[in-house]
Amino acid sequence: MKRVTLWRLVSAAMTIALLVIVAALAWAVFALWRDTGGIDVDPRALWRQWVPQPTPTIIPSSVTIVRAVQRLSRLETVSYHMEKVITAETGQGPLGFLFGDKLLLIAYGEVIGGVDLGSLGPDDVYWAGDGTVFVRLPEVEVFVATLDNARTRVYDRRTGLVGLNPELESEARREAERLILEAALAEGLKEEGRANAEDFLRAFLEGLGASRVVFTDTLPLVQPTPSAVSE
Repeated sequence: MKRVTLWRLVSAAMTIALLVIVAALAWAVFALWRDTGGIDVDPRALWRQWVPQPTPTIIPSSVTIVRAVQRLSRLETVSYHMEKVITAETGQGPLGFLFGDKLLLIAYGEVIGGVDLGSLGPDDVYWAGDGTVFVRLPEVEVFVATLDNARTRVYDRRTGLVGLNPELESEARREAERLILEAALAEGLKEEGRANAEDFLRAFLEGLGASRVVFTDTLPLVQPTPSAVSE
């Protein structure tokens, strides 16, 4: 007798709980109907409200990545400011007092390097399924190697009686420009320019959704999909 009574109590409790759940659902539907002004509600909308939907994973194509990077165009990643002292002379020797011309040039120059991202093609970028992006960067180029004419000046010049050479200063400036470029390359302009380009592009691509960015000279081999294999 006690077992029958206990079973009836459990059944009654379950029935009451079920009625409470049904009432709660009915109230939720009524509240939604009231808030929408009685407009018909799509059952799928109700389902989306009650059941959490997973966040979709968007995987951009390599072409999309390339176009985004190409918009950066010529990416200047390193700049060197350097100073050189140049001595230029002509007509020296026993008759230097007559035909000689000598000057001392203090030259200030700037060398700018970077990578031309406009030359990056679809074959230079591979977006793997796990979110890793492989990139084959173009070589670092020297975009600008020039003197600062506002600061470059002739510090001293000694000219013979008839020895003035109108081209001497121009030749000295050209030589200074060449030596400043040579010094910048020796200081590691290209290596620093590549490292800075990698840092910039890594942050840029991670902003587009990449989980990891790998810079390499050889991209992974892409296996063709079954639909892409010819019969």
